[in-house]
Amino acid sequence: MMKATRVLPGLLLAFSLASVVQAADGVWTDAKDETLPPDFEIQGEYTGKSGDQELGAQIIALGKGAFQAVMYPGGLPGNGWDGKNRILMDGMLAEDGTAAFKPTEGDRRYLDKDPKKFAAVDDFPPAGQAAYTGTVSEGALAGKTADGKPFELKRVERKSPTMGADAPEGAVVLFNGDSKDAWTGGRVDEATKLLNTDGKDILTTAKFMDYTMHLEFMLPYRPDARGQGRGNSGFYQVDHYEMQILDSFGLMGKNNECGGIYTKAESIVNGCLPPLQWQTYDVVFTNATADKDGKKLSNARLTAKLNGIVIHDDLEITGKTGGSRNAPEATPGPIKLQGHGNPLQFRNVWIVPKPAE
Repeated sequence: MMKATRVLPGLLLAFSLASVVQAADGVWTDAKDETLPPDFEIQGEYTGKSGDQELGAQIIALGKGAFQAVMYPGGLPGNGWDGKNRILMDGMLAEDGTAAFKPTEGDRRYLDKDPKKFAAVDDFPPAGQAAYTGTVSEGALAGKTADGKPFELKRVERKSPTMGADAPEGAVVLFNGDSKDAWTGGRVDEATKLLNTDGKDILTTAKFMDYTMHLEFMLPYRPDARGQGRGNSGFYQVDHYEMQILDSFGLMGKNNECGGIYTKAESIVNGCLPPLQWQTYDVVFTNATADKDGKKLSNARLTAKLNGIVIHDDLEITGKTGGSRNAPEATPGPIKLQGHGNPLQFRNVWIVPKPAE
């Protein structure tokens, strides 16, 4: 289970909307960047109660002061949510830095560019939809349920239980902030000591078959973007099977969203955290097998955790995904981190190869 850290009310800053200076391309890569818009202080995760019921919320920034809040009965995804019911609210930033939320209504479409038509679910209204209202102020989301019961949720930053995990005995350290010698391509930022894709694919110089692997990554903040435009990248097992890296915070967890095996399998639950927070992947991968003539005998299998939440449990991957290398399955391959034109940052990357039997 991820650890939750309370965010102090003093971190919620009041800005004038007219004074916001955006990054030139609307992309931010540092949570301490002074040009971040006030939306950034509203978006994120909130937890609390309505009466005796636990309640979680994920507030998605949609750009230009607009938001959609996804409320979860029972708690946040991977931490109490009932796995079925959602309540959506639309929000708008005010001049004083607060944000008022009202029930999401009308004709809605999944990930629509227009915040007035946007839905964080692919079938609106979702199961459990109700007329909730609320206001975010000083690090808290307070409001009322459809039957008038009050709720108050505090903004939190969950932390993966494997964040900062030390490389165990027998591990190959692929990146620890010192050198990118294990990679072809990429750049180590001299100031941050982070591995950057700079929008281009990077691959390990070594090839692997079966292994356990740990990876820490940070997604950029792109509130005006939608879908695949929102920090798109990929974590390729043996450069054959892509596990998506994408800002899919608050969404459905589809196969083309964070944690999904691209075009093959959606996540059991969407474990994606907000952008500009460090996140972890922990995988156990078993490559496909083949006979001496190269005929495939078994498919690759994957167990994966995103931020400590199991998103794939001994999943059988039925074939290669797009953008993979040309060599046949069941052959050793590198680990690939896809750039896809986005500024992805990585740290603490290690792999434990399984000895050949």
